[in-house]
Amino acid sequence: MTLIDNRPEFFTCHNGEKDVLPFSQGEYARRLATLRAIMAKRDIPVVLLTSMQNISYYSGFLYCAFGRPYACVVTADSCTTVSANIDAGQPWRRSVGENVIYTDWKRDNYWRAVASLTGGAKRIGIEGDHMTLASRATALSMLNSPELVDIAPDTMTARMVKSAEEIALIKGGARTADIGGAAIHAAIREGATEIEIAMAGRDAMDREIARAYPDAEYRDTWVWFQSGLNTDGAHNPVTNRALVAGDILSLNTFPMISGYYTALERTLFIGEPDADSLRLWKANVAAHELGLSLIKPGATCSGIAEEINRFFAEEGLLQYRSFGYGHSFGLLSHYYGREAGLELREDIDTVLEPGMVVSIEPMIWIPEGQPGAGGYREHDILVVGETGAENITGFPYGPEHNIIKA
Repeated sequence: MTLIDNRPEFFTCHNGEKDVLPFSQGEYARRLATLRAIMAKRDIPVVLLTSMQNISYYSGFLYCAFGRPYACVVTADSCTTVSANIDAGQPWRRSVGENVIYTDWKRDNYWRAVASLTGGAKRIGIEGDHMTLASRATALSMLNSPELVDIAPDTMTARMVKSAEEIALIKGGARTADIGGAAIHAAIREGATEIEIAMAGRDAMDREIARAYPDAEYRDTWVWFQSGLNTDGAHNPVTNRALVAGDILSLNTFPMISGYYTALERTLFIGEPDADSLRLWKANVAAHELGLSLIKPGATCSGIAEEINRFFAEEGLLQYRSFGYGHSFGLLSHYYGREAGLELREDIDTVLEPGMVVSIEPMIWIPEGQPGAGGYREHDILVVGETGAENITGFPYGPEHNIIKA
């Protein structure tokens, strides 16, 4: 027997005391009760959650994978995270329930830890949109060939309507995004680079999150600040390009608070825009305002998209539309999470209801060589209420505020 043979495959260790989580014990209990109702309805005794968004949503723990698998196993009476030994006691401290740590001395110790929690269940709920073919094959082998049932659509639907605690956190994020936007606005000048302007916005948001949320974990807040040709894509990375007079600019701030993403996006110009650019900018602002007026309970995602499409078609700009007109907010970011059932697109027929939180963010981009070339985008966040919607974004949009003197 080797030294490795004597090491544990998995173990528990409560290192320290439980930390303050983003939400109350009652909030996590509510979420787990909703999940267990789904499990009962579909006759699923055990659920194996593997995505960052669902593990965080139901347990409070937001993992950093770095190539390692993580899980949250939920039964009728337990909620247990499964984490790698490299994280030590932090997953237990940052989760509402129990935790099991797996070691990496032997291949598939993760699955042995999971098997210790699933209890030989013959029917297990999984996230079909997150589990890879390789992990599915290993799950069948290591968990004694259970029936794997996809519960991802059900959990997505459950996350789309936010609680009062979630909405309060999202509002704090929107306020923080406005602070980042103001810092960026103040830093814009001819000769400054995209990266130094982006850093000003990011630093302002990090400071505000630390002030307003002293018990949070601080990671993942970012800024995309784009100029000139680099504005053509909404997710184009920041570069070292220096601003010149006449540039179209795109301000995008993304504070992350305990895994919850919010955003502010604005079109700006450094110096007076030419007539074609101004016309296109005003048209996109008008589409934005139309979208804001359409967000209300009872409206459908597809219906909103069709109305904005009709406006752009009348303006002769529909062919320049870049993507859907908005999406949900909550536990999501640029590398995990999505509530695809709440995107403002032609193929999504979801009906808006109170508690949903969505953006309006029309964007058009005009290719280089054409008059007014560049990307134009505005973005606000709205909380759907009983009779209308509350716009929680405060940073102003349009030419009256966002033309920066060269």
